[in-house]
Amino acid sequence: MNTNDKSAFVAIVGRPNVGKSSILNRLLGQKIAIVSSKPQTTRNRITGVLTDGEYQLVFFDTPGMHKPKNSLGKYMVRSVNESVGGVDCCMLVVEAGKEPTNTELALIEKFNSLEMPAILAINKIDMLKEKDALMKQILDYTKLYNFEAVVPVSAQDGSGMDELLDELKKQSVDGGHYFDDDTLTDQPERVIVAEIIREKILRLCDKEIPHGTAVVIEKMKTRDNGILDIDATIFCERDTHKRIIIGKNGTMLKKISTFARQDIENFFDCKVFLQTWVKVKEDWRNRAQILQNFGFDEKNFD
Repeated sequence: MNTNDKSAFVAIVGRPNVGKSSILNRLLGQKIAIVSSKPQTTRNRITGVLTDGEYQLVFFDTPGMHKPKNSLGKYMVRSVNESVGGVDCCMLVVEAGKEPTNTELALIEKFNSLEMPAILAINKIDMLKEKDALMKQILDYTKLYNFEAVVPVSAQDGSGMDELLDELKKQSVDGGHYFDDDTLTDQPERVIVAEIIREKILRLCDKEIPHGTAVVIEKMKTRDNGILDIDATIFCERDTHKRIIIGKNGTMLKKISTFARQDIENFFDCKVFLQTWVKVKEDWRNRAQILQNFGFDEKNFD
């Protein structure tokens, strides 16, 4: 171990759809967190690891804070609260030009109670037409909390990312690295594959499919010739959703599988043979046993 090595555990928090996963993926230079135009797409705390010389940053990409409507929603909110309590610093992501909402105020209150070092990342500055609105936003937030830094960024075009990384490095403490230097994530490979497939469903089906989909990887096995065989089952809550996911003559499912396979091949750097099936499990988001079977941690349920 290098005696100069430093690490920091960072929770990425904020409202749904402000770009938390996009910022994580941009920082890592590799997609490990699901990105969709739909809010609340991140369900598990995805840990990304970035090692740059003596610095190692370990990120928790938390679900967006929202008012839970079902057992899955309650799980997601508890996941955020757990993350904020066990890290060296928090990165609060907000959308450029938007005033603080009750969600941001609640998170800042949490920072205060824990005396938590926090960095404010103002995302989507590329979408902002009036730069005066950005200055007002910075002023509003710095009145609410003594942030370690305020960094305007764009996860879309990469603006401000170097500055954000520099500020995050400043939160590192001596004590070595917790992961091997070539580690990208501590998520099991099956979780990564399931998230890639779920992202394609949300993206390709758009508004027709709500959040009532889950993906379970039934098989992952590498052949002697290096091809990775994957069998995946997509679970949805209604027969109508199943028909949409499959599409006419199976066209939508084929498209989902093709785009997912391409991303999986890029991630694992090998040829992939992916087979997908669609099944209905009604109201699975409110059934704790099914949620546990799908890989959600039981301690976060009622």
